[in-house]
Amino acid sequence: MRTRGARMRSQPSLLTAHPARSVVVAFALVVLVGAVLLALPIATEERAGAGFVTALFTSTSAVCVTGLAVVDTGTYWSGFGEGVILALIQVGGFGIMTMASLLALLVSGRLRLRMQLTAQAETKSLGIGDVRRVLLGVAGTTLIVELATGTVLALRFRYGYGESVGSAVYLGYFHAVSAFNNAGFGLHADSITRYAQDAWVTLPIAGAVILGGIGFPVVLELLRHRHRRRTTGRRNWTLHTRLTLITSAVLLAAGTVLTCLLEWTNADTLGPLTTADKVLNGFFYSVMSRTAGFNAIDIGALHASTLLMTCVLMFIGGGSAGTAGGIKVTTFAVLAAAILAEVRGEPTSSMLGRRLAPHVLRQALTVALLGIGLVISSTLALLTLTEESLEAVLFEVVSAFGTVGLSTGITADVPTAGQLLLVGLMFVGRLGPITLVSALALRERTRRYELPEERPVIG
Repeated sequence: MRTRGARMRSQPSLLTAHPARSVVVAFALVVLVGAVLLALPIATEERAGAGFVTALFTSTSAVCVTGLAVVDTGTYWSGFGEGVILALIQVGGFGIMTMASLLALLVSGRLRLRMQLTAQAETKSLGIGDVRRVLLGVAGTTLIVELATGTVLALRFRYGYGESVGSAVYLGYFHAVSAFNNAGFGLHADSITRYAQDAWVTLPIAGAVILGGIGFPVVLELLRHRHRRRTTGRRNWTLHTRLTLITSAVLLAAGTVLTCLLEWTNADTLGPLTTADKVLNGFFYSVMSRTAGFNAIDIGALHASTLLMTCVLMFIGGGSAGTAGGIKVTTFAVLAAAILAEVRGEPTSSMLGRRLAPHVLRQALTVALLGIGLVISSTLALLTLTEESLEAVLFEVVSAFGTVGLSTGITADVPTAGQLLLVGLMFVGRLGPITLVSALALRERTRRYELPEERPVIG
């Protein structure tokens, strides 16, 4: 006969009953630990210690790989503080990619969940072989991309700008880690504006951002099918990979063209540059607008039309199960397919030769509408806390929600309550879409009856 204690141990706790809940708690704990470390006197150059709100904001921005900052990273924080920030970026990016990939595999049925409840563990755990495969894949991809990008940047800083060996290596690998994890933290007060006309700096950073932003499942599939194509001569990508690559390419091209058109003659941004440098910086800005917070041009000097275009790109974000934020490109593509099907009068939505399941459309609509609601309510709240313009506040809110990190320069001037609002927005924006979609899919249930159908008037 089982004892009461044994029965209690066999029940999963409220914390671990759902994988998404564990992800949220884990990231919250990392944020708090990072805030405590950054609040230590040794973490600042002045050895006076940062205020807890400043430490919390910076820790959240690093863990959620956003890049928004209330103080200058390169001058305010000491070497210890910069090391903590770099570690938080790496842990946040690695954890996000790992957890999101595991949840995506679990939801899609490609990764089997084995229920093993023991007296020592009250959690739902994945088979150790599955966990090892995903973790090693993420770790290997992260290491290769960061080493390659860091090496190129370090060589450029050493031989192109005369930095010492130690400084060049530190600058190169700090920016490489920040870029691949889509964090956008830089060691210069002007981000990388001083390198705006140097393709050896901007393009490696942009490449790392793109690879981190399309998502680990896509990168893994591309590598796997590259080997398969060499052996079989065939390419057979999944719908998720095709949607991610095509939508990302379209948005990247559109962002580049629009940025160049809108800012071509702006004397404070692209105007003084040569034609080649204008295109280079238009491309770089398009990449950063959807995922990372590096900037090579003055964001505060952009036209209002460019800021609005940027808000759209930041809200959409990058690929699922990667280091990018936003509602994700697949969500955007699914909604576009639903709209197109309705306009054409088709009974079902389809993309690239595949029919989309109805519950996928519901999930995409839920994520998008909740994201819009969160952005609107946060913008209203922040407008009541500051005297900044609507376009600047909206830009800041969308940047925080999309964990992009671009800013018109008002972050440090926002009052404490507003900074705490942005902290919550960065956290929810990073984890919300992932946990929401996973929760919806995992809690899907079959109804044993159907209610009478009625059609309200739409439009």
